[in-house]
Amino acid sequence: MVIELQKKLTIISVVSVSLDQITKVIIDSFLELGESVSVVRSFFTLTRVANTGAAFSILEGHPFALATFSIICLFLLLKYSREFKSGVSQIAFGLTFGGIIGNLIDRVFLGYVRDFLKFRIFGYNFPVFNLADSCIVIGIFLILICMFRDKENL
Repeated sequence: MVIELQKKLTIISVVSVSLDQITKVIIDSFLELGESVSVVRSFFTLTRVANTGAAFSILEGHPFALATFSIICLFLLLKYSREFKSGVSQIAFGLTFGGIIGNLIDRVFLGYVRDFLKFRIFGYNFPVFNLADSCIVIGIFLILICMFRDKENL
């Protein structure tokens, strides 16, 4: 059972990293840095951005610190993931690992993260993000749900 859960976590992580990197390569091949293409008028654009910070430009220009933080988070999450035994929790950790690793690859090899998804909702321009960011947010949300579920079925 434990090996089966770890296999699920690994597969989800690998798929998440792969999809993240593939989408970034596709965007890089079609858009120049700073270029935008409207997908859904006044709502969704593909906008190629080089993000040297974390969410909301935290630690902007400090790729080594962000990479170090990412590695520490991976180790802590890996240790913590062993306490969870449900399939949902392994999906959650797999998405989170995949997202962190996807952005870590960019930070290590490029010095920045490639972002390209831009939404404008009710007049608010959300910060540009990528698939890895989405995986992290969804994964953390699912981890929180698992934490508050019945403790025996973690």
